[in-house]
Amino acid sequence: MPVITIAQQKGGAGKTTLAAQLAAALAGGGKRVALLDIDPQKSLSAWHARRKDRIAAAAAGHDLGIELEESAGWKLGAALDRLRKSHDWVLVDSPPHAETEARQAVRAADLVLVPLQPSPLDLWATQPTLDLAAAERRTARLVLNRISARGKLLETVRGEIAKGELPALAAALGNRSAFAHSMGAGLGVTEYEPRGQAAQETRELAAEIAKLLGA
Repeated sequence: MPVITIAQQKGGAGKTTLAAQLAAALAGGGKRVALLDIDPQKSLSAWHARRKDRIAAAAAGHDLGIELEESAGWKLGAALDRLRKSHDWVLVDSPPHAETEARQAVRAADLVLVPLQPSPLDLWATQPTLDLAAAERRTARLVLNRISARGKLLETVRGEIAKGELPALAAALGNRSAFAHSMGAGLGVTEYEPRGQAAQETRELAAEIAKLLGA
Protein backbone atom coordinates (compact mmCIF):
# COMPACT_ATOMS: atom_id res chain seq x y z
CA MET A 1 0.00 0.00 0.00
CA PRO A 2 1.25 3.54 -0.73
CA VAL A 3 3.57 5.30 1.69
CA ILE A 4 3.62 9.08 1.44
CA THR A 5 6.37 10.94 3.20
CA ILE A 6 5.80 14.63 3.79
CA ALA A 7 9.20 16.28 3.90
CA GLN A 8 10.50 19.82 3.87
CA GLN A 9 13.80 20.91 5.37
CA LYS A 10 12.44 24.41 5.91
CA GLY A 11 10.32 24.65 9.05
CA GLY A 12 6.87 26.22 9.09
CA ALA A 13 5.84 25.04 5.63
CA GLY A 14 2.76 23.17 6.88
CA LYS A 15 3.94 19.55 6.91
CA THR A 16 1.81 18.49 9.85
CA THR A 17 -1.31 20.23 8.57
CA LEU A 18 -0.89 18.58 5.19
CA ALA A 19 -0.46 15.13 6.77
CA ALA A 20 -3.51 15.50 9.01
CA GLN A 21 -5.76 16.94 6.32
CA LEU A 22 -4.87 14.27 3.78
CA ALA A 23 -5.33 11.53 6.38
CA ALA A 24 -8.82 12.77 7.26
CA ALA A 25 -9.82 13.09 3.60
CA LEU A 26 -8.60 9.58 2.76
CA ALA A 27 -10.19 8.07 5.87
CA GLY A 28 -13.44 9.80 4.97
CA GLY A 29 -13.39 7.88 1.71
CA GLY A 30 -13.38 4.61 3.59
CA LYS A 31 -9.64 3.95 3.47
CA ARG A 32 -7.60 2.53 6.34
CA VAL A 33 -5.10 5.29 7.09
CA ALA A 34 -2.05 5.27 9.33
CA LEU A 35 0.04 8.23 10.40
CA LEU A 36 3.66 7.82 11.42
CA ASP A 37 5.01 10.78 13.38
CA ILE A 38 8.81 10.91 13.35
CA ASP A 39 9.08 14.68 13.86
CA PRO A 40 10.53 15.42 17.35
CA GLN A 41 7.99 18.23 17.77
CA LYS A 42 5.17 15.62 17.78
CA SER A 43 2.58 18.10 16.54
CA LEU A 44 0.80 15.40 14.56
CA SER A 45 0.60 13.24 17.68
CA ALA A 46 -0.95 16.18 19.55
CA TRP A 47 -3.57 16.57 16.80
CA HIS A 48 -4.38 12.87 16.94
CA ALA A 49 -4.71 12.96 20.73
CA ARG A 50 -7.18 15.84 20.40
CA ARG A 51 -9.04 13.82 17.78
CA LYS A 52 -9.19 10.79 20.08
CA ASP A 53 -10.58 12.84 22.96
CA ARG A 54 -13.17 14.55 20.76
CA ILE A 55 -14.47 11.39 19.16
CA ALA A 56 -14.49 9.51 22.48
CA ALA A 57 -16.62 12.27 23.99
CA ALA A 58 -19.00 12.29 21.03
CA ALA A 59 -19.47 8.56 20.56
CA ALA A 60 -17.90 5.98 22.82
CA GLY A 61 -16.32 3.17 20.88
CA HIS A 62 -16.46 5.02 17.56
CA ASP A 63 -13.57 4.22 15.23
CA LEU A 64 -11.12 7.09 14.87
CA GLY A 65 -10.57 6.09 11.26
CA ILE A 66 -6.90 7.00 11.56
CA GLU A 67 -4.20 5.15 13.47
CA LEU A 68 -1.12 7.01 14.67
CA GLU A 69 2.24 5.66 15.70
CA GLU A 70 5.38 7.42 16.85
CA SER A 71 8.72 6.00 15.81
CA ALA A 72 12.33 6.93 15.19
CA GLY A 73 15.78 5.48 14.76
CA TRP A 74 16.19 1.77 14.11
CA LYS A 75 12.48 1.12 14.70
CA LEU A 76 11.37 3.21 11.72
CA GLY A 77 11.76 0.54 9.05
CA ALA A 78 9.85 -2.06 11.05
CA ALA A 79 7.06 0.42 11.80
CA LEU A 80 6.66 1.28 8.13
CA ASP A 81 6.59 -2.37 7.09
CA ARG A 82 3.95 -3.20 9.69
CA LEU A 83 1.71 -0.24 8.90
CA ARG A 84 1.99 -0.76 5.15
CA LYS A 85 0.67 -4.31 5.51
CA SER A 86 -2.37 -3.34 7.59
CA HIS A 87 -3.46 -0.05 6.01
CA ASP A 88 -4.45 1.34 2.63
CA TRP A 89 -2.36 4.47 3.11
CA VAL A 90 0.58 5.40 5.35
CA LEU A 91 1.51 9.07 5.76
CA VAL A 92 4.79 10.03 7.41
CA ASP A 93 5.42 13.43 9.02
CA SER A 94 9.21 13.75 8.90
CA PRO A 95 11.65 16.07 10.73
CA PRO A 96 12.37 19.48 9.15
CA HIS A 97 16.04 18.61 8.67
CA ALA A 98 18.04 16.07 6.69
CA GLU A 99 18.33 13.72 9.64
CA THR A 100 18.72 9.96 9.37
CA GLU A 101 15.02 9.38 10.05
CA ALA A 102 13.99 11.83 7.33
CA ARG A 103 16.25 10.12 4.82
CA GLN A 104 14.87 6.70 5.79
CA ALA A 105 11.30 7.95 5.45
CA VAL A 106 12.04 9.37 2.01
CA ARG A 107 13.73 6.14 0.96
CA ALA A 108 10.66 4.12 1.99
CA ALA A 109 8.15 6.40 0.27
CA ASP A 110 6.19 5.79 -2.89
CA LEU A 111 5.69 9.55 -3.05
CA VAL A 112 7.38 12.48 -1.31
CA LEU A 113 5.23 15.56 -0.85
CA VAL A 114 7.01 18.86 -0.30
CA PRO A 115 4.70 21.60 1.03
CA LEU A 116 5.55 25.05 -0.28
CA GLN A 117 4.24 28.46 0.71
CA PRO A 118 3.98 30.90 -2.22
CA SER A 119 7.14 32.92 -1.84
CA PRO A 120 10.45 32.80 -3.74
CA LEU A 121 12.37 32.22 -0.51
CA ASP A 122 10.27 29.20 0.33
CA LEU A 123 10.63 27.89 -3.21
CA TRP A 124 14.42 28.15 -3.06
CA ALA A 125 14.39 26.33 0.28
CA THR A 126 12.70 23.28 -1.26
CA GLN A 127 15.68 22.30 -3.37
CA PRO A 128 17.54 20.29 -0.67
CA THR A 129 14.40 18.18 -0.12
CA LEU A 130 13.95 17.62 -3.85
CA ASP A 131 17.63 16.70 -4.09
CA LEU A 132 17.21 14.20 -1.24
CA ALA A 133 14.26 12.57 -3.01
CA ALA A 134 16.22 12.44 -6.26
CA ALA A 135 19.22 10.88 -4.51
CA GLU A 136 16.94 8.17 -3.13
CA ARG A 137 15.22 7.81 -6.53
CA ARG A 138 11.82 8.67 -5.11
CA THR A 139 8.99 10.46 -6.88
CA ALA A 140 8.49 13.93 -5.38
CA ARG A 141 5.88 16.63 -5.88
CA LEU A 142 5.61 20.17 -4.58
CA VAL A 143 2.29 21.07 -2.92
CA LEU A 144 1.41 24.74 -2.87
CA ASN A 145 0.08 25.57 0.59
CA ARG A 146 -1.48 28.62 2.25
CA ILE A 147 -2.00 30.36 -1.06
CA SER A 148 -3.86 33.65 -1.18
CA ALA A 149 -6.61 34.31 -3.68
CA ARG A 150 -5.11 37.72 -4.32
CA GLY A 151 -1.68 39.09 -4.98
CA LYS A 152 1.08 38.37 -7.47
CA LEU A 153 3.22 36.09 -5.30
CA LEU A 154 1.38 32.95 -6.35
CA GLU A 155 1.70 33.86 -10.03
CA THR A 156 5.41 34.55 -9.53
CA VAL A 157 6.03 31.24 -7.75
CA ARG A 158 4.04 29.25 -10.31
CA GLY A 159 6.14 30.92 -13.00
CA GLU A 160 9.35 29.95 -11.21
CA ILE A 161 8.11 26.37 -10.82
CA ALA A 162 7.33 26.16 -14.54
CA LYS A 163 10.60 27.83 -15.51
CA GLY A 164 12.60 25.42 -13.40
CA GLU A 165 10.52 22.47 -14.59
CA LEU A 166 9.97 21.51 -10.95
CA PRO A 167 7.49 18.71 -10.19
CA ALA A 168 4.33 20.17 -8.67
CA LEU A 169 0.76 19.01 -8.16
CA ALA A 170 -2.01 21.02 -9.79
CA ALA A 171 -4.18 20.94 -6.66
CA ALA A 172 -3.30 23.44 -3.94
CA LEU A 173 -4.47 24.46 -0.47
CA GLY A 174 -5.59 28.01 0.22
CA ASN A 175 -4.81 30.27 3.14
CA ARG A 176 -8.09 29.50 4.91
CA SER A 177 -8.95 29.70 8.59
CA ALA A 178 -10.87 26.41 8.36
CA PHE A 179 -7.56 24.52 8.27
CA ALA A 180 -6.42 26.00 11.58
CA HIS A 181 -9.83 25.60 13.21
CA SER A 182 -10.12 21.96 12.17
CA MET A 183 -6.62 21.17 13.43
CA GLY A 184 -7.49 22.66 16.81
CA ALA A 185 -10.57 20.44 16.93
CA GLY A 186 -8.64 17.28 16.07
CA LEU A 187 -10.41 17.01 12.73
CA GLY A 188 -9.78 17.51 9.05
CA VAL A 189 -11.60 20.21 7.10
CA THR A 190 -13.52 17.48 5.26
CA GLU A 191 -15.05 16.63 8.66
CA TYR A 192 -15.11 20.08 10.24
CA GLU A 193 -16.61 22.00 7.31
CA PRO A 194 -17.34 19.40 4.62
CA ARG A 195 -19.03 21.79 2.20
CA GLY A 196 -16.42 24.52 2.50
CA GLN A 197 -13.80 25.54 -0.03
CA ALA A 198 -10.97 24.18 2.13
CA ALA A 199 -12.61 20.74 2.15
CA GLN A 200 -13.04 20.84 -1.62
CA GLU A 201 -9.37 21.74 -2.10
CA THR A 202 -8.31 18.89 0.17
CA ARG A 203 -10.47 16.36 -1.65
CA GLU A 204 -9.05 17.51 -4.99
CA LEU A 205 -5.53 17.12 -3.63
CA ALA A 206 -6.25 13.63 -2.29
CA ALA A 207 -7.81 12.61 -5.61
CA GLU A 208 -4.81 13.85 -7.60
CA ILE A 209 -2.41 11.96 -5.34
CA ALA A 210 -4.48 8.76 -5.59
CA LYS A 211 -4.51 9.04 -9.39
CA LEU A 212 -0.76 9.65 -9.48
CA LEU A 213 -0.12 6.51 -7.43
CA GLY A 214 -2.79 4.45 -9.13
CA ALA A 215 -4.49 3.87 -5.77
